Amino acid sequence: MGFEEIIHARELGLSSFAVRSLETRGRERQEEPCGVRTEFQRDRDRIVHSKPFRRLKGKTQVFIDPRGDHYRTRMTHTLETTAISRVVARALRLNEDLAEAIGLGHDTGHTPFGHAGEDALDAALRERFGLRFRHNEHSHRIARGLNLTHEVCDGILTHTGEREPETLEGRIVRLVDRVAYINHDIDDAVRYGILSDGDLPHDELEVLGQTGSARIDRLVHDIVEASEGMGDIRQSAEVGEVMLSLRAFMFERVYLGPQAAPEHARAHEVVRGIFDHLVEQGDDVDAVVDYIAGMTDRFALDYAESL
Repeated sequence: MGFEEIIHARELGLSSFAVRSLETRGRERQEEPCGVRTEFQRDRDRIVHSKPFRRLKGKTQVFIDPRGDHYRTRMTHTLETTAISRVVARALRLNEDLAEAIGLGHDTGHTPFGHAGEDALDAALRERFGLRFRHNEHSHRIARGLNLTHEVCDGILTHTGEREPETLEGRIVRLVDRVAYINHDIDDAVRYGILSDGDLPHDELEVLGQTGSARIDRLVHDIVEASEGMGDIRQSAEVGEVMLSLRAFMFERVYLGPQAAPEHARAHEVVRGIFDHLVEQGDDVDAVVDYIAGMTDRFALDYAESL
């Protein structure tokens, strides 16, 4: 059997809702097939070997350059999101390789300093040039630069924002992204001292579980059970409502809590200082955005100190 016949036979057992590797809408720039990997496997490898992916290890999730070895980085968040997405895709007989590639690439366009850095770069662009910055759009720009398949590019672009992904594999990553960050950010907030175990909302934990692993297990089982055979990726009403409530708690107590103000101010000061410096020396605005969005937390802090 040739490679295409092998892949076709291997994917016969996938759900009718799955995207089959041989049915991809392809790439913007046509390439010769690999012969030993599907197109989505090639995308996965292309992302993993890219510089934007490697730099994720130096971009923290919530806290700026924290002192400690066990805080999540944008890299570990990406790996956790991808691992959970593969579990859900496998359980629903969807294309694991497609879900994996989307998961690995979804945050490659994120700025340093998490969403505070994203807000700072967006504000600077809006005030100076009337432009906007959204990390999913920048991740999509990187994906197109890597000439990834249409399905992977779409899933990366729509992992957040108003538009829903075209594929169920993309919708898995969109939902699992939130499952991952809500749970691991609780862990980091407790480690940082912002929250204690007693601060966590009792009713929500009664439904989802008392530990991070228990909550993820409950959420994953719920997604699989609610989505099976439905042609969509969804949660049950009860679990979906509880997860939204837990997310709101995290925004109130952690992401936008009083201890976040100094961190956000620091991020805005650093990003705005670098942005203004590069623009004033005549750099092209797209090059400025690429440069700042690609920075790690530590590189941005060191660069700002050198100005």
